Amino acid sequence: MHSIKSIFKYNSFMQNFSQTPMIQIIPFLETQLKKLSSKESISFKVLNPDYSSSTYNGNSVIIDLHEYIYRGYKTWLDLAQQFQCRMLTPLMVDEYFVIIKYEKLNSDVSFHKQSADKEEKYGKDSIFSLIHKNEEAAYLYYYLQALKNVKIDTRVRILNLGINSGDEFQAIIEVAEDFESLELVGIDYCSSAIESAQEKFKEYTNIKFIQADINELEKLALEKFDLIISIGTLQSSNLEFNKLLMSLVQNQLKRSGAMILGFPNCRWIDGEMVYGARVKNYAFSEMGLLYKDVIFSKKYLQQKKFRVTITGKDYVFLMGTSIL
Repeated sequence: MHSIKSIFKYNSFMQNFSQTPMIQIIPFLETQLKKLSSKESISFKVLNPDYSSSTYNGNSVIIDLHEYIYRGYKTWLDLAQQFQCRMLTPLMVDEYFVIIKYEKLNSDVSFHKQSADKEEKYGKDSIFSLIHKNEEAAYLYYYLQALKNVKIDTRVRILNLGINSGDEFQAIIEVAEDFESLELVGIDYCSSAIESAQEKFKEYTNIKFIQADINELEKLALEKFDLIISIGTLQSSNLEFNKLLMSLVQNQLKRSGAMILGFPNCRWIDGEMVYGARVKNYAFSEMGLLYKDVIFSKKYLQQKKFRVTITGKDYVFLMGTSIL
């Protein structure tokens, strides 16, 4: 392991951002990171965020008569994510300064670019199967809030569209006061994902998994549900979002029912959940299509006499509960 002195000796050219305005840091890092290949890294020196408390970014900190610019760790984490980098553990120089290190993500290690067929792109052996949303605090916190908002213990019959590995059901098991009284049905197009979910939840007799095309739900002749959940599925390119949402409300949801819809505002790249929806031909996050679907859902559910709440970050959660 290298000492801090040896690191500085080896990196005598290391950039010092402790007195540099953020408006100069962003273009500098953007230019330098474009020169790097995946897994290569860049390091720079900053004021130790722990040196000062209750300080807003951009405020001055005086050390030995010298003025430095304060920035918290959240700023450096946010910036790393914007540049599709992983922020590694900072190195302490002394009580005043730390070294921040960004590792460039490998954008090719992503299920978004996986060249599997339509079904197995989300199968048990896919890159997608390595994603565990319930271990992502930025996802799970808001999903738990959504379950609380719709009063999960009052929703006896629950349908999840695009269940895959069953993350949503696992959370319900943990938070429901009387889980055994609930009846859960999970539907997914991917047969291997359904097989994995069935094995994972085999001890629960009140959970049923069905391999089916969401476009053909009427063929299943399912009774109506008290709650319908769909996280990141209804926006699939093979589905007509508006038409499908209206059909679900009219044909699958009880009049006194509720909905939880999750709209992805992120991408999964090289082990990271990276904030911001992306569309083709845009080098930056473009959320127009996301908000288009969110606003349609809100207006339609309100027309049907639902109280609608929207929250979230990396996933935008829309909760609708009937007021009739």
